[in-house]
Amino acid sequence: MKNSSHSTVIPIAEVGHQRPAVAVPDVAVPATGLLLDRLGRPLTDLRISVTDRCNFRCSYCMPKDVFDKDYKYLPHSALLSFEEMTRLARLFAAHGVRKIRLTGGEPLLRKNIEGLIGQLAEIRTPGGDPLELTLTTNGSLLARKAAALKAAGLQRVTVSLDSLDDAVFRHMNDVDFPVADVLAGIDAARAAGLGPIKVNMVVKRGTNEQEILPMARYFRTHHGGSVVLRFIEYMDVGATNGWRMDEVMPSADVIARIAGEFPLVPLEATTPGETAQRWAYADGGGEIGVISSVTQAFCHDCSRARLSTEGKLYLCLFASAGHDLRPLLRGTASDDDIASAIGHIWQGRADRYSELRALRSPGDPHQDNNGNANDKAPRRVEMSYIGG
Repeated sequence: MKNSSHSTVIPIAEVGHQRPAVAVPDVAVPATGLLLDRLGRPLTDLRISVTDRCNFRCSYCMPKDVFDKDYKYLPHSALLSFEEMTRLARLFAAHGVRKIRLTGGEPLLRKNIEGLIGQLAEIRTPGGDPLELTLTTNGSLLARKAAALKAAGLQRVTVSLDSLDDAVFRHMNDVDFPVADVLAGIDAARAAGLGPIKVNMVVKRGTNEQEILPMARYFRTHHGGSVVLRFIEYMDVGATNGWRMDEVMPSADVIARIAGEFPLVPLEATTPGETAQRWAYADGGGEIGVISSVTQAFCHDCSRARLSTEGKLYLCLFASAGHDLRPLLRGTASDDDIASAIGHIWQGRADRYSELRALRSPGDPHQDNNGNANDKAPRRVEMSYIGG
């Protein structure tokens, strides 16, 4: 990419208030695919939130007492268009991104999401390869949309499912949605060829830890072991879910519980920066994974960036500030200007919230993502706003 001829100003917006803008230097960062942050981590994955709305009210993400009928969602005019998302995705691909995950909120609530998938499917890396396109969903609309998503170019889906027990599941989604409809969505995704399918279960002690073994048994025997079940530690994302450490069930305990019934053997990571630790059933009955952001932080090789539905770029799931790219998209900035801005933002990244959390003792002052003690640190962005 050629150098831009002027300085680009990137406003940085925080949840609840504004911070001063920062000026990006005149010299554009070449999109070489070798972009590294301050800790030497490459940029390989981009997660795009296509909506801040969801039809579930899971307590660990969008508790109903906060996200009630009077909650003000983003106006449609504030949302990035599919063309704007695709333009950014193309520039991120030039910087080394190889995988894009569509998130929300619930991404299948965004009208004509297939159109966005079709546009993203046309993007090629500098080497000429297509991007890996995936989507995370609560599964509520998957049965009716799976075939169209596959036809548009989506390759894989990840389904959030916290229990097979219908009463527990309805309690956790807090909108009385039946588990059978999510299971039907998983069946439809498999039939459409959206695989391998991953199923994510957030384990919250005192709420659904009794469902660990039933979930393991079910997905071992259904679909011939082709569904990969992953257990996620309950995390302190955002500021509204009332997170407490005593409600976290460590992944080591999850593995021990499953191994007590089904012997497990460890597997190597499939890609650098993979969030899940992988385990295979010793009898060949498939595999499971655990995501241990609380007890075994994996910040050291995190290569993911997150784009909110209104165009703010977040460098950590636990961030409180986003870099606002929308003024560039809707102003006079060229592709070179925006690519340069992305490069400088990533090169300044030093976020490692989970590692720093692990180093703190109970009662220590809150720290921001860079390790600065601060009792009045800004509120972290909500998961529903930038996806998981």
